[in-house]
Amino acid sequence: MTSGDGQPYYGTQDGGGWNPAPYGGQPAGPPPQGPPYPGPHGQPYGYPYAPPRRTNGLAIASMVLGIVWIYWIGSVLALVFGYIAKRQIRERGDAGGGMATAGIVLGWVGIGFLTLGLVAAIATA
Repeated sequence: MTSGDGQPYYGTQDGGGWNPAPYGGQPAGPPPQGPPYPGPHGQPYGYPYAPPRRTNGLAIASMVLGIVWIYWIGSVLALVFGYIAKRQIRERGDAGGGMATAGIVLGWVGIGFLTLGLVAAIATA
């Protein structure tokens, strides 16, 4: 069956007649079945996240000992742990390079204060 303009009638019967097909001649009805739609977020763009790196324990110890001088033994240990941590970080690819550097700097500051204190004590004696 066709309408006056030659367009075929498709769709559902409402009341007593057939409805003409929508523009483009597609029959009315359920949409064609295809693959399901992706989830609400789809695939992420870019590269996936890298796993977090381990923080080097000696770097943490170096920074803490650099802060808490402990009669200047902490300063010496901060230097030792800091230099060992820097080497391990370079070899293993661990995190904590900034903490190791901070421990080294604070260790040298503690050694500097120890040196100034010794020079002042010797000068006043």
